[in-house]
Amino acid sequence: MERLQKVIANCGVCSRRKAEELILEGKVTVNGKVIRELGTKVSEKDTVEVMGKVLEKKQSLYFLLNKPRGVITSVRDEKNRKTVIDLIDIDERIYPIGRLDYDTTGVLLLTNDGGFSNLMTHPSGQIEKVYVAKLNKKIEGKDLAQLKKGVLMDGYLMKADRIKLRKTNSDGTCIVELTIHEGRNHQVKKMFESVGYLVDKLKRERVGFLTTGKLKSGEYRSLTPKEVHQFYVLAKKK
Repeated sequence: MERLQKVIANCGVCSRRKAEELILEGKVTVNGKVIRELGTKVSEKDTVEVMGKVLEKKQSLYFLLNKPRGVITSVRDEKNRKTVIDLIDIDERIYPIGRLDYDTTGVLLLTNDGGFSNLMTHPSGQIEKVYVAKLNKKIEGKDLAQLKKGVLMDGYLMKADRIKLRKTNSDGTCIVELTIHEGRNHQVKKMFESVGYLVDKLKRERVGFLTTGKLKSGEYRSLTPKEVHQFYVLAKKK
């Protein structure tokens, strides 16, 4: 038995929060009866309908994509630009977990499992995300320290779990590695901008224990059942 909103989210209909809203609005039925209680639990034998459509049991899918530059992290784009969904050759509905900017490259996970998506994006899961940024000038030690201490932006204290200078280039630019566990909109770029640096290039090098490995830009692969399980174990340990 599982909570109704979790079942709806796991079927890829919407997020768990949106599922809760639909339940409270009386748009969900179980075996023909309208349900408005968020604590309601259902089994595989129950027939669940959301806005008149019966939930179909589906195979859970999980993909790792090496996102290329110039691709939108979205299911669709109103300007008809290429999205990350266009790169995954399947008929089933999936969606990206979190977001990478148009010009940001690297590790991106996609799924149709709402529960897994929630696990990966919720701050309580503490799933590490490692970025490598090329900055427009050499970063000073005091600024590295400030980013680790935290900067207040958009009402949130954004800070690096770890940060280090990897390399200083001959043209005055530098390469910095930054580890965070959140993923707010444009967070990495905003953090560097807050202490006076512009990000020329940005790559997400790792999410949890996953890197792009041998995947070329634009290539993808399925996650193994063991890898999916490892993320659940990792989140519980934090």
